[in-house]
Amino acid sequence: MNALSPLLSCDRPEAASDWLRRLGEIAVAAVHPDTLLPDRLPDPPAGRTLVVGAGKAAAAMAAALERAWEARHPEAPLSGLVVTRYGHGAECRRIEVLEASHPMPDDLSEKAARRMLEAVEGLGEEDLVIALISGGGSALMTLPAPGVSLAEKQAINKALLRSGAPIREINTVRRHLSAIKGGRLAAAAHPARVLTWLISDVPGDEASLIASGPTLPDATTPAEALAILERHGIEISAAVRHQLEANTEAPRPEDPAFARDESEILARARDALAAARDAAEEAGVEVKLLGDDLEGEARELGRAQGRMALGAQDGLTRPLLILSGGETSVTVTGDGRGGRNVEYLLGLFTTLRGAEGIHALAIDTDGIDGSEDNAGAIVGPDCWTRMRSLGLEPDDYLSRNDAYTFFEALDDLIMTGPTRTNVNDFRAILVLPRSS
Repeated sequence: MNALSPLLSCDRPEAASDWLRRLGEIAVAAVHPDTLLPDRLPDPPAGRTLVVGAGKAAAAMAAALERAWEARHPEAPLSGLVVTRYGHGAECRRIEVLEASHPMPDDLSEKAARRMLEAVEGLGEEDLVIALISGGGSALMTLPAPGVSLAEKQAINKALLRSGAPIREINTVRRHLSAIKGGRLAAAAHPARVLTWLISDVPGDEASLIASGPTLPDATTPAEALAILERHGIEISAAVRHQLEANTEAPRPEDPAFARDESEILARARDALAAARDAAEEAGVEVKLLGDDLEGEARELGRAQGRMALGAQDGLTRPLLILSGGETSVTVTGDGRGGRNVEYLLGLFTTLRGAEGIHALAIDTDGIDGSEDNAGAIVGPDCWTRMRSLGLEPDDYLSRNDAYTFFEALDDLIMTGPTRTNVNDFRAILVLPRSS
């Protein structure tokens, strides 16, 4: 199931396309909760075991945990609740699964956050909280700080996403406008011990950034959050400014309340890339891994990697796979339908211009590219010919951030549905030797 067939021919575009699609499946499977959780269970505590969690992978993590718990500790009590994105749920018997909106929080995001805080109230030293945290949790578990409205948080979130700000900056602002993020959920659960398991979707894998760190202490300050908003020219209300200027900090790393807590990142982008690398090398393909934490404008990264692929093809004698992960950004200036992976691919596509023997795939490992219904897209040399026959102008689509519509017209979108995991973007460029 996890093997790739060797690339025996360069003259069948569909063979290279199918190979890349299978590679993406291997990468995603390597970071799915079903692969990660069964061997990591703690022993039951003397008191209660309560599960909380938020993120696109939270329901699948809860289901995998529950199945393993029932097999290993069938008599031990287990309860709790997690929140995930609409359509990303999973079947659980002991752990309640809630659904809310992403990437923009809604009323159910706020209700989920309040219920989670209520669930951890009154726990004692003999109780254990297992927090299941993954990307997307920032929006899915939203509780505004006192004096700040949900509408204000929604507006700021939207403005930050459209500004092209990196996720580190976005989540810094989110933490300091929240009553649950930045370690506040763990603080509410103390003196219970908190064990946090994370699936990382942030470049650099800084645990406190994942879902804005609801169970992990925060090393940033409200002043930093205010500076980020000012740098991106985002207007804020007097209430928001007051919250950030009042210097009401989140729990700090040196807080003794966190002394018994533990956290572990179970999966990250480099794990998905490693699985793809190993499968490709087993199939006889040379691999160049550019890194798992690439950021920047999606289209510009696509153009740069397109130039790299063209240069690498000179003198190539066997297939080469160029892999990268991370989270790019899109500065939205148009009114089209997009997503960072399709915008990356369209930038790459305009650089390759149908170059022989170069194929590329870019997907978000959660199965949703931005706010659309696709995971990403795939391109090959034949796309340029089909584009011209349809009269499409790729630069026009780029100018209005409309890459989704471009690849939809070519029937090259990748539709996986929710994968129920999330380690951010997976990008693969297959470079084949030029035919003689």
